[in-house]
Amino acid sequence: MKRFQRMKLIFAISAYVLFFASCQEVEGNKNIVCYFASWTVYRPGNGKFDVENIDSSLCTHINFGFVGINEDGSLRIIDPWESNDDGLHGFRRLVALKNPHVKVMVSMGGWNEGAAKFSSVANDPIKRKTLTTSVINFIEKYNFDGLDLDWEYPGSREGSNPKIDSDNYITLLKELRATLQPRGYLLSAAVAGGIERINSGYKVKEVSELLDMINVMTYDYHGYFENYVGHGAPLYASHYDVGPINVTLNVASGIEHWLKLGADSTKVNLGVATYGRSFTLADLNNRKPYAPITGGGLAGPYMRQEGFLGYNEICELHSDWTYEWDDEMKVPFRYKSDQLVGYDDVRSMTEKVLYANSKKLGGIMLWSLDTDDFRGLCGRAYPLLKTIKENLK
Repeated sequence: MKRFQRMKLIFAISAYVLFFASCQEVEGNKNIVCYFASWTVYRPGNGKFDVENIDSSLCTHINFGFVGINEDGSLRIIDPWESNDDGLHGFRRLVALKNPHVKVMVSMGGWNEGAAKFSSVANDPIKRKTLTTSVINFIEKYNFDGLDLDWEYPGSREGSNPKIDSDNYITLLKELRATLQPRGYLLSAAVAGGIERINSGYKVKEVSELLDMINVMTYDYHGYFENYVGHGAPLYASHYDVGPINVTLNVASGIEHWLKLGADSTKVNLGVATYGRSFTLADLNNRKPYAPITGGGLAGPYMRQEGFLGYNEICELHSDWTYEWDDEMKVPFRYKSDQLVGYDDVRSMTEKVLYANSKKLGGIMLWSLDTDDFRGLCGRAYPLLKTIKENLK
């Protein structure tokens, strides 16, 4: 009898130790949230990217981008050919990547979906109910692990209502959480990284309490939408930044503002971009920040967008461009003739991950998988994503 009791005690202690160790391991993990953009399957040549190109071992979460929202609040499948069962079964193939270490979520919204419909739906209790019902039905149908809300942005952009969006955003999050959490589903959001949009759109402390993860879009601070050169995602300000707004258009300012306003650092994921913002210079002899431009840089063959170049396009096709490192902003530029691009490489990505470590953030969010060098044409495959994984502590 005593021997049996001792065995029970040993088993209980062993089970506790294993449970505690397991909890410690889970708590010590950092997030690497990777966005998969469904439209990249349409890109030509080496730029074509589909589910099978994802290395799921490099991510903790994979977010499908995007599904949309209808005027009545119901979920809208934007691209049926690539996404759902009438086409290439993209949802099924993506969810098949799930394992105990990888969650697959669906992201609703995005830049092109705008703000107007979100603002209208969030202000109407009937439409909000339609949204939550539609979301849970969709997640359960396709076996996703949760929802990532990408309303860009409450309180700003055309169709927003600055007076009520921030309150309605909280109401919408509460109702989504009440629907998702009891069923074991995650709720995250992609949120603004610029101080003005943070202030106009988010009651930060309440947002932090309601979300499992806060994916801060700390990029697109500058681009050809301005009339001058600027890096899309500088880590810090430089001496060129003059004025109360310009000095805040950087990663550190955005992250620290979220933290200052009460965000839980362990829920905050620092957003990084695997593409650069490019420019056509007005003066070949002036390439400094705030130098005048005539427009965006020439489109690359994969992204096919003026003012953008994927890291894969830069490393594969523009390695002969002159390289410059800005030690204030901790980011690189490349230029040739009247073309210039500011982007992130392995060195600058390392700096950003080390910064995230120093702030004890939850992890890194990456937009997006398709413009890393996923084929390894310039060296090892996924150099930016692997840099994140190797340095995130």
